[in-house]
Amino acid sequence: MSRAEMSDQAAITNGPLTGLKVVELGQLIAGPFAAKTLADFGAEVIKIESPSGGDPLRQWRLLHNGTSVWWQVQSRNKKSVTLDLKDEASRAIVRELIREADVLIENFKPGVMEDWGLGYETLSPNNPGLIMLRISGYGQTGPYRDRPGFGVVAEAMGGLRHLTAEPGRVPVRVGVSIGDTLASLHGVIGILMALQHRHASVSPDAPKGRGQVIDVALYEAVFNCMESLLPEYSAFGAVREAAGSALPGIAPSNAYPCVDGWVLVAGNGDSIFKRLMNAIGRDDLAADPALAGNTGRVARVNEIDAAIGAWTAPRGVVDVLDVLNQANVPAGRIYMVKDIAEDPHYRAREMIQPMTTADGMRLEVPGIVPKLSLTPGAITRRAPRLGEDNHEVLSARPESA
Repeated sequence: MSRAEMSDQAAITNGPLTGLKVVELGQLIAGPFAAKTLADFGAEVIKIESPSGGDPLRQWRLLHNGTSVWWQVQSRNKKSVTLDLKDEASRAIVRELIREADVLIENFKPGVMEDWGLGYETLSPNNPGLIMLRISGYGQTGPYRDRPGFGVVAEAMGGLRHLTAEPGRVPVRVGVSIGDTLASLHGVIGILMALQHRHASVSPDAPKGRGQVIDVALYEAVFNCMESLLPEYSAFGAVREAAGSALPGIAPSNAYPCVDGWVLVAGNGDSIFKRLMNAIGRDDLAADPALAGNTGRVARVNEIDAAIGAWTAPRGVVDVLDVLNQANVPAGRIYMVKDIAEDPHYRAREMIQPMTTADGMRLEVPGIVPKLSLTPGAITRRAPRLGEDNHEVLSARPESA
């Protein structure tokens, strides 16, 4: 997106978080993704980076002219200020910035912020309305709090890694940093709830309302998404195991072979199952009263999967999907990024957007989620060069005003 395009979009966009000031002290994925989400909806995000290279994400994965193209997504709509947090003079400046902020985001190991004099107990007396999001591997309390924690470890501890495998084979990781992203989104939810509470707690003694700390642990964010895993163990001693592409206890829902690939079919609704069986020529299974509910289908899932697989195997993916779409059965193919980039639905939903990087490269990046009807998010700024906004931000400090 060119500067002119960003200027035009900024002029017509009034994001729901316009006026919210965020200081981001995190790096890599979890904290910065949360800040990026806020920035997409209008928040002013001041990202504090080390003068010595900045956020390591600038150098992760594929680079263009020495900068990661991932950086262009993770840091869009943000301002970059370079300050060395190991230096007390720099930390004093950070405290000044936080004094005027609404939200502080950090994802350091517990205790680091306190060692720097940037703990909530130190900051909140000068800014009682401050909301502080703290993302760490294991949380700010508990016996594991001091352990180093990364998303991949949290995914394992949260129960996800055990399930991501074919039966009897080594568990594999999800191909993206899903633990970090889940923690980020939980953090954003926490910030929005804390903002609502701050608004509701405005009083003569607290003219901005009361702030609070949001403590998000990576493993807890993963565990929160594990559905029936724990209650089934608690009630029945059942240990859910890896099931490959199937969804245990829900049938039919699986990946089925075609002559040119795989198709995913979710026929697990009662009426959907009947439509699916009729579509593949298995009226006998559609009419079988024992298969009318999920419990009966789970008991005969192998038979059902075999019937679906026998129908898909001699057909192409496109032909299978045409039949199932006409039958109103949820189904889809497995997308690679090329499929995403060429898909008209992605384009129609503005989930692929153009932008121009600081060095002039035209780039396509993911669009904005969720989509708000009255106050939609927007990409109004490209990702900054290291320290690009030092003069603007630091010259505007109260002592410099």
